[in-house]
Amino acid sequence: MRNKMPLAGLLAASLLFGMGSAQAETLRLLTWGGYAPDNVIAKFKEKYPDIDVEVTLSNNEEMIAKLRATGGAGFDLAQPSHDRIYAPQLEYNIYKPLDLSKIDTSVMEPKLLEGVRANTTIDGEVYAVPHQWGTSGLMADKSKAPDFKSWGDLCDPKYKGKTSMRLKRTILLGTAFAMGDDPFAAYADLGKYQGILDKVVDKLIACKDVIKAYWKGGDDLSAMMLSGEIVASETWDSTAYKLYGENPNIVFVPPSTGALAWIDTFVIPRKGEADDAAYKWINFVLQPEISKLMSESTGAIVAVKGGKDLLPDALKAAVNAAFTDADIDNLKFFANIPPGVEDMEGKALEKIQAATGG
Repeated sequence: MRNKMPLAGLLAASLLFGMGSAQAETLRLLTWGGYAPDNVIAKFKEKYPDIDVEVTLSNNEEMIAKLRATGGAGFDLAQPSHDRIYAPQLEYNIYKPLDLSKIDTSVMEPKLLEGVRANTTIDGEVYAVPHQWGTSGLMADKSKAPDFKSWGDLCDPKYKGKTSMRLKRTILLGTAFAMGDDPFAAYADLGKYQGILDKVVDKLIACKDVIKAYWKGGDDLSAMMLSGEIVASETWDSTAYKLYGENPNIVFVPPSTGALAWIDTFVIPRKGEADDAAYKWINFVLQPEISKLMSESTGAIVAVKGGKDLLPDALKAAVNAAFTDADIDNLKFFANIPPGVEDMEGKALEKIQAATGG
C-alpha cells in the first residue's frame, strides 16, 4: 500500500518543484556581428542570472525584413542603423516607442543622442537611442598628401593617378557636400535632389582621369595605400584605423564638410515580450567597462561620453589621430532615406560606371 502524503505536504512539494523548474526569461537580440560578444553576455548573466540572451546576427535589410514579416514579433531588442527606423516604422509599424525614463541617457554622447532622436521621433515619441557609431570619409598618407582634406581633393589634378574611390552612394553624398549642396536637406524635394545628383554625376565622370582605380573591397584599398600606389582615397574609417597601425602616416581624414556618420541603435520591436530585460541590456552595455569590451569586439566607438578613450589602445591612437572634438561636432548623420532615393542614386552610379569603367 502506498503512503499518502498529507495535503499540506503535497502543496509544499508542488511549490518547491515549481520554484526549482522555473525557467529564466529570454532576451532575444537581433543584432550585428560582434555586438553581443560572449564575454559581455557572460558578464550580463552574472549580474542578471534570471535572464538568458539569445543572439541572432543580421544586417539592416534583414532586420527590417524579419520584423516586417512578423509585425514586430520574434525579437525583444534590435539594432538597426539610425536611418532605417523612421520610414519602416511609418510603413510597417514594427517598433514600439521607448520609455526613456528606463534608460540612462545621461551617459550618452549628446551629439549622437541628438542625432538619433532627430531621426527617430514620430508624433512626439522616440523610437531609438544610439549604441555604436562610425563614419565614412577620407584617408591620406600625410607624408605625401599633407593638405588633403576635402572630398573634392580626390579629383584635384595635382593628385592625378594617386587617388581612389568606391562607386557607392557615399561618394555621391560626399561630392554633393563638397560642391556646396546639402543632399540630405534635398530629400524633401526629390526634383531638387535629382538636380544635385546630375551635377555630381558630371563631376565624377570628369574626374575619371585623376582616379587611379575604383576600389571594390577593403583589401584592395589597403594594398594600394600600403604600397604607395595611391596617396589618398574615400574610405570607411575602420579601414584607415587598421592601416594606421601599419603606417602611422596613413590617417583617417574627416572631410572639411563633415564625415558621414552612421549610428547603430537600440529599438524595441512592437511585439517584443521582454521589455524589462531589453532595458537592462541597454543600460548594461553602456557602462564604461562593458563599452570597452564592446569596442574590442566591433572596432566601433560606443556612443557614450568619452567613447574614444574606451577604445583598445591601438584603435584609440588611430581615432585620436583622426578626430578632434570639433570634427565630431561637424558630423553629417545619414538622413532617413525616403522612397525613391535609392533608385535615383542607383541610376546615377550606373551612369558613372558606364562612363568610367569603374
